[in-house]
Amino acid sequence: MNPTRRTVLIAAGAAALTPSLPGAAAPKAGAATQPYASYWYPDSFPSGTPDTGVTWRSLKSWRAADDPDLAFNAATVPLAARFTPTAANTTARSGQARVQALVAFGPTSSNPSQGSATADYYALTHWAYLDELVFWGGSAGEGLILAPNAPIVDAAHRHGVPVLGNIFLPPVAYGGQLQWTRDLVQKDSTGHYPLAAQLVAVAAAHGFDGWFVNAETGGGNSALGSAMLGFVRELKLLAAAQGQRVTWYDAMTVNGSVSWQGALDSRNQAFFQAADDMFVDFRWSSGTLASSGRKAVQLGRSRYELWAGVDVESGGSNTSVNWDAIVPTGKTHVTSIGFYRPEWTRNHLPAGRTPGDFHAADDRFWTGRSLDPSRPDGSDPWRAPAVSVADRSTVSSVPFASVFNTGHGLRWYQDGAVASDTPWNHLGLQDRLPSRRWVVRARGQRPTVTFDFADAWRGGSSVLVDGELDQPVVLDLYATRLPITVDTVVELTHRADAGGVNVELAVATAEPGGAGATLPYAYLPVNSVNAWHTSTVRLTGLSGTIHALGIRLTVPGGGSVRWRLGGLAVHDTAATPAAPADLRITAASGGDLRFAWGAAPGPVRHYELHRLLPDGTRRFLGGTCQRAYHVAGLQPAPGETTARFEMRSVGELYNASPPVTVTHTW
Repeated sequence: MNPTRRTVLIAAGAAALTPSLPGAAAPKAGAATQPYASYWYPDSFPSGTPDTGVTWRSLKSWRAADDPDLAFNAATVPLAARFTPTAANTTARSGQARVQALVAFGPTSSNPSQGSATADYYALTHWAYLDELVFWGGSAGEGLILAPNAPIVDAAHRHGVPVLGNIFLPPVAYGGQLQWTRDLVQKDSTGHYPLAAQLVAVAAAHGFDGWFVNAETGGGNSALGSAMLGFVRELKLLAAAQGQRVTWYDAMTVNGSVSWQGALDSRNQAFFQAADDMFVDFRWSSGTLASSGRKAVQLGRSRYELWAGVDVESGGSNTSVNWDAIVPTGKTHVTSIGFYRPEWTRNHLPAGRTPGDFHAADDRFWTGRSLDPSRPDGSDPWRAPAVSVADRSTVSSVPFASVFNTGHGLRWYQDGAVASDTPWNHLGLQDRLPSRRWVVRARGQRPTVTFDFADAWRGGSSVLVDGELDQPVVLDLYATRLPITVDTVVELTHRADAGGVNVELAVATAEPGGAGATLPYAYLPVNSVNAWHTSTVRLTGLSGTIHALGIRLTVPGGGSVRWRLGGLAVHDTAATPAAPADLRITAASGGDLRFAWGAAPGPVRHYELHRLLPDGTRRFLGGTCQRAYHVAGLQPAPGETTARFEMRSVGELYNASPPVTVTHTW
């Protein structure tokens, strides 16, 4: 990532080159400050003082017990196991190219720990094609080592995707100092690398999966190169013992200089061998990728442990890429794919962009121009991941439920009613979402299928099917591995906004005959309704394992349809989750409050906090998978002297526990 191509660092350069402003005062004990995602320097700081809103921290001196925001930043969802169903098309493959994404979800500093009050957010949903997510960022003026915030890790883990924190040692042109590299690789009196142990401890405490090491500060020598190699080896050794991983970026070479190779070769081979995999800089060619793949195999490694960098920051799905050098059609894939900044799908949109605008661009990026992975457009110059890489799923046990919540919205809905009209984002509340968006099987006219934010059963979005139908149409929803028992039921929460439509649940108990083939569905009738309604369908006559779930819609005589799916659940029983314990307010500053509570016994999907107003109205304040939450800007209602709050555990089926309460005197 040479400096001329790294617009992400412009802000870092400005921070390093502009006069320093007075630093923000440290928060007082007990102050209900907004928690932010954590970031550090390895040890020493820049000269001067930090800009307003920036806190300089040393990784070397970090201790989990002393971190006042760790409860807000620690992910809780474990990394889910995945399986690979039969591919949706004949070109996507499993066991070959993988996909990595380097994503800047927010700034280095002032990146909220648990979402914020805007729907304008990069709410990544195409996890089915991803194998590794890097929480990209870092700047010379703020900090160089970033721990991903909890909502991103929780959403990724639900879909089986590991998340790496980022270690960024900037080019000198962007404020990088070689001292920071020396700080990172310093040894203690025993000959070990104390910051390697610190990095592993940070990842363990925060619940993410390892580190992306990006050393781009020039001016080093062979001694520094040797120290960096020893550091990476020890980091990987310690990380592996904790189930973590290390990715190396093709920048520093073994002689300590920074020289992007665009290949796996003798100058970076030792670092590749020390790490789990390597991001190959963008200057690769078809020849260097081919030789890199061969060299990896000669070293006893997989060629797919090399991520070929594809810079999409400025062009997104309009970027010209030599795809045949990475994922050739009709031949074995050469390496894996490393996307740099795919959040272009949000960032390139003009002011006033809506969640729907974002998802349309994001679907184009991940699925391709056809917007249907079962029928890729062979003339599309953008070879979307769905064309080359088989999707994966984590839906393999009951109970399973989804309300098709993408992790952001214009409002918060509960049981089909608006519970908060404040826009929001919080990826930790995102559901496991359909992996193939959208496979629409129709012999005649095809409706449009989207996530829609104008109405929802719960959360912020629902699935909207909108268009003309002259024949029945089948919408594939989930690839699954769900066991069927005599008690198994499927629940659909749905509504017809316009037009008379017959609804059937599609259930496949086997895989299709081959890649791209139609699933062998059985169709079970569902009552058609014109208001939100939950229909319970028994799987009469079916046994074994559910391999796929979908919907068949028919308009008798043909005509328009506008139909919403607000929820889907599969279960044998529906136990009510236990309530959380010891809800308390740990800090208060005017209308800003910090809440904490003890874990509910038994399984819990997330927790939800409501405010109970004097007129009896319950107002949704937020939800989180953590056991701490921050609320800002509360005001007393007219005549209210004491505010009342309720916290509930929410189970996998979105059934809620009895509330626990706490009060706050204004």
